[in-house]
Amino acid sequence: MKGLPAVITSVGFIGIATTLALGFLWAPSVSINAFENPAAQRIFYWHVPSAWAAMIAFGVLFVGSAMWFFKRSALGWRLHVAGAEAGLATGLMTVWSGCIWGSAEWGVPWDWTDVRLNTFALLTALAIFLVLGEKSQPDGVESRDTFSTFGLYGFILVPVTYVATRIWEIRHPGPVVASGGDGSLAPEMGLVLAIGAISFTVFIIGHILASMRLTKLELEFEKLQTMVEGE
Repeated sequence: MKGLPAVITSVGFIGIATTLALGFLWAPSVSINAFENPAAQRIFYWHVPSAWAAMIAFGVLFVGSAMWFFKRSALGWRLHVAGAEAGLATGLMTVWSGCIWGSAEWGVPWDWTDVRLNTFALLTALAIFLVLGEKSQPDGVESRDTFSTFGLYGFILVPVTYVATRIWEIRHPGPVVASGGDGSLAPEMGLVLAIGAISFTVFIIGHILASMRLTKLELEFEKLQTMVEGE
C-alpha cells in the first residue's frame, strides 16, 4: 500500500501525456470560423481537465481546513496541506496553458477585465501563499489555524469561478459541454476531453495521497527530532 500513491500518480500522468498526444495528433480541428487561431484550441484538452483537477484540489483544501479548524483533526491538516499543494500544481498548469491559448487566440496572454481569469488566478495565488507559508513558518496550532482560515474563506472563489462565464462572459468562453444537448464538441473531441478529465482526476488523487503520506512522515520526524533534542 505504501507505493500505491506513486502508482496512481504515474497512471494519471501517463493518461495526461496520452491526452496531450491525442489532442495534437488525433482529435479533429475546429471550424475556421470558430476561433481566430483554430490550432490553439488543441491546448484545451490539457487546460480544461487541469482546471477540473484544480477545483477538486481546492475542494480537498476546504474540507481539510474545516476538519482542522473545527475538529483539530490531524487527518484534516494533512488534507489541507495536500489540497494546497495539489491546487498549486494544477492551478499553475491551468494558468500556463490558458496563457498559451490566450496569446494565440486573443493576442494577449491575460485579460485583467475577465472575471473568471482573475478569480482563478486568485485561487492559484492562495495556493502559492499556503504552500510557501507552511514551508517557511514553524508548525503549530496558531499557524495551522491561520492557514486553515485562509483555506476556508478562499473557497468562496471556487463557485464564483465556476459561474463567472455564465454571468460575465468577457474573454473566456462559456461552457463547451452544455447540459441541454447544445454542446459544441464533436464526438472525437469529447472523447479526448473525457480521457483528459479522468486522467487528471486519477493524477490528483495520487498526488494528494502522496502528499498526505509525506506530510505525516515529516510530522513524525519533527516529533522524533524534538524528543532527541530534549534528552
